[in-house]
Amino acid sequence: MIDEALLISELSFKAVRSSGAGGQHVNKVSSKVELTFSIIDSSALTEVQKERLITKLQPRLTNNQVLLLQCDESRSQHKNKELVISRFLQTIHNGLKVAKKRRPTRVPKSAIKKRLKGKKVTSEKKASRRKPNLD
Repeated sequence: MIDEALLISELSFKAVRSSGAGGQHVNKVSSKVELTFSIIDSSALTEVQKERLITKLQPRLTNNQVLLLQCDESRSQHKNKELVISRFLQTIHNGLKVAKKRRPTRVPKSAIKKRLKGKKVTSEKKASRRKPNLD
């Protein structure tokens, strides 16, 4: 797998002021945390893992292949830092997952027979409702 401690050591953080309403406290305190992680410069990831992350996380990356995450859910900068780190690790784990290859299934013969038998029963039922042909 990957070394999470090494990954976390490669992260860089920046504390900024949260936007939006909040009164006096939010205007003075930098509690929002921005996390940046350069996938290309990472030594914790192999080349194959880097390629997989770049393809899977492409919409979330900058032009320099840098992942940006931010958190301003809590009033505490430390809590926001913990939250953004856990979110980062979850994003990396999800990005490195290899999807199982789909194996196409066949419809069993018994299911085909059952369906055709049901169609025949319905057909005979409707045929018995018709007026007889007296020619």
